[in-house]
Amino acid sequence: MRYNNTKVYDVIIIGGGATGAGTARDCAMRGLSTLLIERYDFTAGATGRNHGLLHSGARYAVTDQESATECIIENRILRKIARHCVEDTGGLFITLPEDDLNYQQKFVDSCTLAGIPTETISPREALILEPSVNPALIGAVKVPDGAVDPFRLTTANVIDAKMHGAEIITYNEVIGFLKKGTQITGVRYRSSLNGTEGVAQSKIVINAGGIWGAGIAQLAGVKINMFPAKGSLLIFGHRVNNMVINRCRKPANADILVPGDTICLIGTTSDRVPYDQIDRMEVTADEVDILMREGQLLAPELARTRILRAYAGVRPLVASDDDPSGRSISRGIVCLDHSERDGLDGFITITGGKLMTYRLMAEWATDMACKKLGIDAKCETATTPLPGSEEVKEVKRKRRQRAKQYIKDFSYGRYGKKSHVIELSTEQKAAAERHGTLSKRIVNKNYGDEALVCECEQVSVGEVNYAIEELHVHNLINLRRRTRMGMGTCQGGICACRAAGILGRAGGCPQESLKDLKVFIGERWKGMSPVAWGETLEEMQFMAWLYQGVGGIDLKQ
Repeated sequence: MRYNNTKVYDVIIIGGGATGAGTARDCAMRGLSTLLIERYDFTAGATGRNHGLLHSGARYAVTDQESATECIIENRILRKIARHCVEDTGGLFITLPEDDLNYQQKFVDSCTLAGIPTETISPREALILEPSVNPALIGAVKVPDGAVDPFRLTTANVIDAKMHGAEIITYNEVIGFLKKGTQITGVRYRSSLNGTEGVAQSKIVINAGGIWGAGIAQLAGVKINMFPAKGSLLIFGHRVNNMVINRCRKPANADILVPGDTICLIGTTSDRVPYDQIDRMEVTADEVDILMREGQLLAPELARTRILRAYAGVRPLVASDDDPSGRSISRGIVCLDHSERDGLDGFITITGGKLMTYRLMAEWATDMACKKLGIDAKCETATTPLPGSEEVKEVKRKRRQRAKQYIKDFSYGRYGKKSHVIELSTEQKAAAERHGTLSKRIVNKNYGDEALVCECEQVSVGEVNYAIEELHVHNLINLRRRTRMGMGTCQGGICACRAAGILGRAGGCPQESLKDLKVFIGERWKGMSPVAWGETLEEMQFMAWLYQGVGGIDLKQ
C-alpha cells in the first residue's frame, strides 16, 4: 500500500508495539484520521520481549512510587477491558533467609502508599498457595499480580483501531520527515521487504518507537537521551508455578518468575548496552547462569525443568543519571511536546513507561494531539472493552449459542455422522482463550479445518486460516505472534512445516513458503542456542535432521 500525497491524516503514529497500537486505537476512537506505520511486524520490539507480567505495581512500590501507582490503576483497567489477554494468577513476594526481613514491612508500607492491596501471610500459607515456592522462605506477601499476553493485547488494539477507521501498514520503516519550516507535515518511509519508498502527510506525527524512538527523533533533528537497558529471560517448558513469584527486595537480577499460557519464565537481567546494538540482542552464557542460579532460589523445581529458549529485549528508559544498570531510572511515562521542547511543531514523542501502562501512555499522547488539533474528544479506552473481551454475560451467551450450534450441526450430520458431543473441542477452547469472543470468526467447515497444525498449543487449520485472513499475517513469525504456533515444546520443529504449507497455498507461492520456513526455524534456533544442552540440544538435533536431512533445507545459510 502506498500513500503519496493523496491524503492528509490528522495523525501518523510510528511504531507497532503496544504503545503505538494503543495510540492508534485511542486516536481512531476519538474520530482522528489515523495512520500507523511499523517497520516490521506488530510486537517485533520490546513489546514481544518482556516477561508478560500484569504488574500490580508492587515491584516498584519502594523505588518508584509514580510508576507503582500507574501500574495498579492500569492493572484494574486491563482486567476489565482485556479479559481474554489477562490471567489473574495472583502474586507472592517472598523473603529468603539471605534477604533482610525488615524490608518486608517497608515494602508493605510503600504498597499501601501507592494504593496497592497487600496481605502478609505465613511461609506455611505461601507454600499451600504456591507449592513450587522455595520452602526455605521466611516471609511472604500476597499482591494482585497476574499475567498478560502482549501479543494478544497488541493485536486486539490493532483490530479495534482498524474497526474505528485507522489505516495500518507494516514492514515499512520511517526514513525521514516532511517539513515546512519548523512544522512536521508527514513522513517518508521505505519498504523493509523490497526497498520501495513512499510518503504520507499529516498534521501531527507521534513517535511511539520505544527505544528506537531516539533514532526516529534524530531523523527530525531532535535528541532524546535514551538509556538502552538490556534484559535477558529464560522460558521453561511447562508451568512450574501458578502464581507470580517475586523476591521481596529491591529489583535485581532474576527475581521474578511469571507463569503464562503453557510455560513459565524467569527474568530479568539489566545491563546498559550501546545504542547501535539494540537490534542485535543475544543472550550470553553468563546471563543464563545468573538466571538459572537466582531463579532456583525462587522455585527449586527450575533446576529439573527443561529450558525452551532464551531471549532478550531492551527497555525504553529515558536517561537521567549514570546508573550502569538502569534499575534506578524511573519507569514512569515521558510524553514530549517537541514544539515546546525543541521548537518543532507537529511532533510528539511518547516513551518510557511499561507494557502495563501502554493504554495510559496512549491516552497522554492522544490528549496532546487533540489539544494541538483543537479537538475536544474524551478518551474512552479505559471503559470500552477490546475486541475479544466483551462483557462476561455476552461471552457466555455466545459460547452457549455456539455449543448449541455444534450440537445441531452434528445431529444433522454436517460432519458426516451423528454425535452427542456437547462441549467444544480442546482446540476450540484454546482458540477461545486466545481470541476471546473473536474466536467465533474461526470457520470450521469440516474435519480438515479442525485438524491440528500445532499440537503443543492446540492451533487448528481453521485458526491459522483465520489469522491469515483477519490478523495481518504474512509469514510464520507473524503467525506465531497471533496464535502461539511454534511456541510450545517442539519450538516449531513439527508444526512449522505444516503452517508453511497453509501459508504457501494462501499466498499462491510455495517457493516463498520454503524461504519463510528457513527464516522461522533460524529464529527459533537463535533462542535455543544459548541453552543448547540436555533435551533442548536433542530437540535442535532433531530439527536439523528433519529440515536439513529430510527436507534438504540448509539452515546455516
